[in-house]
Amino acid sequence: MDMLASAQSKKYPTSMEIYADKNVNYKTPQEALEFLQSRFGDAVTETELREYKEGVCQYSRWHLLLTVRRERFLDLVDALGELDFPHFHVTSGNDDGDAIRQIYHFSLFRREGRGKELTVTVTVRVPETDLVMPSLHGRNPGVGFSEREMNEMLGVAHDGQPNTDLVFLPDGWDRAILPWRRDETGPEGKGVINELD
Repeated sequence: MDMLASAQSKKYPTSMEIYADKNVNYKTPQEALEFLQSRFGDAVTETELREYKEGVCQYSRWHLLLTVRRERFLDLVDALGELDFPHFHVTSGNDDGDAIRQIYHFSLFRREGRGKELTVTVTVRVPETDLVMPSLHGRNPGVGFSEREMNEMLGVAHDGQPNTDLVFLPDGWDRAILPWRRDETGPEGKGVINELD
């Protein structure tokens, strides 16, 4: 089956359409970091490059961690797409008090062979007073479940995500109760924990 033709027949553009025809521009982990720092300057506020070993043969693996300002998030994902197809895994998140930290997990260079794959974690701090992120849906509709999970658990809306139905919580759930929040919107603040005790 022609995957690109299949993707093009869908209603929404997919990451296949956006990134599939681009030539892979393999870079070492350090080169990839320098490329992103050069492109985004102060919009990338934190970086860390970790090497770790895995398996009996202790093959090297690399993990690039970045924090980017919200307004440049989609640009940064597109820049990852200039390096290689940005394979999206999942999002995770945390309530930091004054902001929700939304964390996107990608990998690059999966087809380049052992020791070449680069794990990329992109963190965005979303202010508690404006809990809206630009959706990745236009680039990868597969993010739907992750973005919906962040919405129902932490209250982060995703501008451009067409489906806001609940994923894990039951029908009829009070959407003012956000299970992963540590403030008054969390289960304890709403009395849910006491009700379950």
